[in-house]
Amino acid sequence: MIEIHHTAVAVAPVAATFDYVDDYRHVPSWMFGITKFDPIGDQDRGLGAVYDAAMKVGPKTLDSVVKVTGWERDSVIELESIDGLYTQSRWQFEAVGETETRLTVDFRYDLPGGLAGKALGKIIEPFVAQAIRHTDATLRRQVEQGAKHSS
Repeated sequence: MIEIHHTAVAVAPVAATFDYVDDYRHVPSWMFGITKFDPIGDQDRGLGAVYDAAMKVGPKTLDSVVKVTGWERDSVIELESIDGLYTQSRWQFEAVGETETRLTVDFRYDLPGGLAGKALGKIIEPFVAQAIRHTDATLRRQVEQGAKHSS
């Protein structure tokens, strides 16, 4: 299992930051490599919501169905794969004053075993560092822009 831990501070109130991350329509615009993140069924957010996701990693597209397994307004969003590539993520939101939010993400994923998993690991390794930098910068910029426009 590969694990990633990252923390950043956005210049936006915690409610605005949470609402932005919680809105599935925004995910492909800020999460590096995500090309699809569509709700399955009528529920499109909150505990129990399920999404059909696809991530492009180099020349390969990896499919996954993820379910929201933890959700507390302005505090935490947890997702876990129920089909496809196994991933698990936990997004924590913490107010740092009235106008800043500390966003902490823990992301885990499993690669398939055997030669296919080893080959995929060689593709993913350089992708991970780039994905973290891109996701962090893009998400903070978009959340901060949204907070400025709603003020």
